[in-house]
Amino acid sequence: MSNYILQIKDVHVEVEGKEVVKGVTLDIGKGEVHALMGKNGSGKSSLSNAIMGHPSYSITSGDVLLDGVSVLEMDPNERSLAGLFLAFQYPQAVPGVTVANFLRSALMARRNDDKAMRTFRKELYAAMDALEVDHEFGGRYLNDGFSGGEKKRLEILQLSMLKPTMALLDETDSGLDIDALKIVSEGINNYCSAENGILLVTHYQRILDYVKPTKVHVMIDGKIVKTGGPEIALELEKSGYESFQPELAEVSG
Repeated sequence: MSNYILQIKDVHVEVEGKEVVKGVTLDIGKGEVHALMGKNGSGKSSLSNAIMGHPSYSITSGDVLLDGVSVLEMDPNERSLAGLFLAFQYPQAVPGVTVANFLRSALMARRNDDKAMRTFRKELYAAMDALEVDHEFGGRYLNDGFSGGEKKRLEILQLSMLKPTMALLDETDSGLDIDALKIVSEGINNYCSAENGILLVTHYQRILDYVKPTKVHVMIDGKIVKTGGPEIALELEKSGYESFQPELAEVSG
């Protein structure tokens, strides 16, 4: 068994024939929260989608290991069952499927245990209460007519219920007001344990006031140009991404 939950090894990703991730390497250990920061078009969301197996994002070289096992030959469902989870930047609506039925089906697929499902309603309501979500939320169609904040809370509700080994959180803070941000951050922190890991993709430092990262990576033009502690996020907040252009030139050279 690997000491790392997730290993990204010199990964290159193409979208419609264009290379958008250009050789990313990073390792996430148990109990670690890694923040991947970059402005629009830097490749950070493309990396998350490619790791999860989105068909539009092709990993052309490199490897991705989950608990020491390559996921590249797995389809997205197999990656999910292996313990990988992606909270989408733009969750899709699924009219006709209720939140409760969706979560029940997802848990059944993951646990494959009818006895465990007897406590489903109790678990669901407890997770909803923690995220300050009304219980009637379970009867609504998945993301259908949801506000941006409701969609993000649903993503964290899924995280709380499914308890994956490795969570990829793609701009979970996007569009949240300060109260919703605090609640969503608390849900992320409640998920964190010594047995799982998080890759938190974000533009801004503000969520890192509530979810404390082990490491921060700065991504520019498909490459990680800087890695350090939480102070890197504060430096970005102060100086902006342009201040890291010299690091990009050094990595590219």
